[in-house]
Amino acid sequence: MASLPSLPSTPISQEYPKWTPDHALDLLFHPDIIPVQVRRELHPDLHIRPLSRTDYNRSHLAVLSILSVVTDPGLSAYQARFDLLRAAPRTNFTLVIIDKQSDQIVAVGSVFVEHKFLRGLGSVGHIEDIAVDPKVQGKKLGLRVIQALTGMSEKEGCYKTILNCSDKNIPFYEKCGYMKKENEMAKYNERPGSPKL
Repeated sequence: MASLPSLPSTPISQEYPKWTPDHALDLLFHPDIIPVQVRRELHPDLHIRPLSRTDYNRSHLAVLSILSVVTDPGLSAYQARFDLLRAAPRTNFTLVIIDKQSDQIVAVGSVFVEHKFLRGLGSVGHIEDIAVDPKVQGKKLGLRVIQALTGMSEKEGCYKTILNCSDKNIPFYEKCGYMKKENEMAKYNERPGSPKL
């Protein structure tokens, strides 16, 4: 009697043969924290999930390079940084939107939770590094990332969620429900080789 061929450990979708489902990935945080409403509003060819330890191979750095200069640290350094972020639970939340056809990242964003002594030991969510691949800009992916990160910040009990942006991006963030408040200040490290972005 012939033995049956072994099945792959990761179920392969007939519709999206390249896509790796969440349960087959080493994720930064549990995906249930991402608001269900945001998931529902995405096109069926797209999937929103936490950053994975293997997203180095899914264009994560290429999409981030839309924002600023990104140097390639190599896979082992990328994974070490991922492990460092995961070592602080309920603090660092980076999520990505994946194109299921290619299993590549097309949008990314992060919120980190600052745990304070003010406001009755309150917390503040800081949104950072929102980037959308130019090939898919104009499809509300930036809006979906902001909605997800804001919802996650609120779910974590943050009394406010804040972000910094350029003047040209103020109208976009106002559409996302944010309002202009005060000013950002910055002081860059003066050591040689420190990027001034």
